Amino acid sequence: MFAAYLTFLSCALVVSAVVQRPFVFVDRQSEHNDGLHINTFTSYDAGLFTPMGNMNLLPTSEFTRLGHPAFPNYSVRIKKSDFCDGGVQSFTGYIDSEARHLFFYFFESRSDPDTDDVIFWTNGGPGCSSSIGLFMELGPCRVTNHNETTFNPYSWNEQANIFFIDQPVGVGFSYAEYGEAVSTTEEAAKDIAAFVSIFFEHFSKFKGRAFHMAGESYGGRYVPAFASAVYDQNAKLVQLGLTPINLTSIMIGNGLTDQVTMLASYYDMQCKNISVPPVQDISSCVRMKQALPRCEKMLKASCVDQFDSMGCQAAMMFCSTEIQTPFMSTGYNPYDLSRLCEGDISETLCYPITKAISAYLDRPDIRSTLGVDPSVTGNFSSCSSEVGAAFHAVLDSMFPSQYYIAGLLERGIRTLIYVGANDWICNWVGNERMTLALDWTGNAAFRAQPLREWSIDGEVAGLTRASGPLTFVTLYGAGHMVPYDMPKPSLELTKRWLAGEDI
Repeated sequence: MFAAYLTFLSCALVVSAVVQRPFVFVDRQSEHNDGLHINTFTSYDAGLFTPMGNMNLLPTSEFTRLGHPAFPNYSVRIKKSDFCDGGVQSFTGYIDSEARHLFFYFFESRSDPDTDDVIFWTNGGPGCSSSIGLFMELGPCRVTNHNETTFNPYSWNEQANIFFIDQPVGVGFSYAEYGEAVSTTEEAAKDIAAFVSIFFEHFSKFKGRAFHMAGESYGGRYVPAFASAVYDQNAKLVQLGLTPINLTSIMIGNGLTDQVTMLASYYDMQCKNISVPPVQDISSCVRMKQALPRCEKMLKASCVDQFDSMGCQAAMMFCSTEIQTPFMSTGYNPYDLSRLCEGDISETLCYPITKAISAYLDRPDIRSTLGVDPSVTGNFSSCSSEVGAAFHAVLDSMFPSQYYIAGLLERGIRTLIYVGANDWICNWVGNERMTLALDWTGNAAFRAQPLREWSIDGEVAGLTRASGPLTFVTLYGAGHMVPYDMPKPSLELTKRWLAGEDI
């Protein structure tokens, strides 16, 4: 979820105790790694590594720590954590890199975990926990109140193995020590790429499996960078004789990828009869229309043509005041223009169920089941204002992440941009403009394709345009969180995408 209130409105083998191998160890404990050095990728003797191999060997009572000699800066703590979906195996743990520790959930597929694809999922913010995606949207269960979860028949693990990750540090159950922090997407990408490689190296049944990196909202910034880091890292894996990650696609839902393009669309979505009738009063729309050319000119001069931090901040402040701030006075939900915001957005994100999710994750028994580190003592928060502020302070959102998408497309990585039609904050108009402007060799062919309707069981579900590896899709009736608003169409879209079918 895009934290609008924060932005400018915007291992190891289990062996007998006498067998000791360098770099290959089982360390069953609740403690974190120490003495590592960040961002070291090194050669090693393959004979010194033995993979964990079987996830069934992982205990529920304690962590098993996984390492790999090619990634001496990183280790992974993982354990079985039977919860949420009793019909499949589930696991939780931490990605440890010196003083940084990222929490993750992993659920096997309900269909065929030994052959089904693997999906990586992150929510956005920046600073919002993927527990929103897990317990409210596409996860195996949904929290209904602080004492109860219900089975989600439309979970994406119906046909895929799936990760949910709280990142960067400071988000959800992730934590850091000694003042460590992450404030840029590129920095966060290094940790994700290392984790992915360590996981696939240890659990060999997933090696070579199609891997899809997915996310929502600020995931439009995260996912292109994360996937690019995984892709680029593959060359180093091959040099070391390791199996490269079979990065097959990226999937971005209601993403913020190109901030400049998205800003102009805020006027369109609140003042024009596009997805819903205009929600803004006429006089405010007139003022916005007059301010928009200046906003775009300032952004282009200071944020695009050349990056001037002070000038870009001034441009963003002007655009926020004139284009974004007026929306908040309407009372409408910035994540769904078809409804009013429920509660204080800084407390509920307009969805009171988020408070129930936080209360559920505050329960001591749930934290014990998940293996939450004892150092994480505060109340659970869906979004971290501190993390969001750190990213905004360095203008991370202004990085042109569409360049990553173009690079991935040129290398044949399939790209799905799907958007709930009723969203305002990361809307379909801005995302369509972003896809049409992508600088890649398939641009002309993509632009030549008309938007056409796509259907599920004979009913129109939205619009789509596709050419080559790039697909753009809208979903009617959905807002910012498509799997929450339209669970059945969301799952059907996912199944078609994983199968490589036309939408």
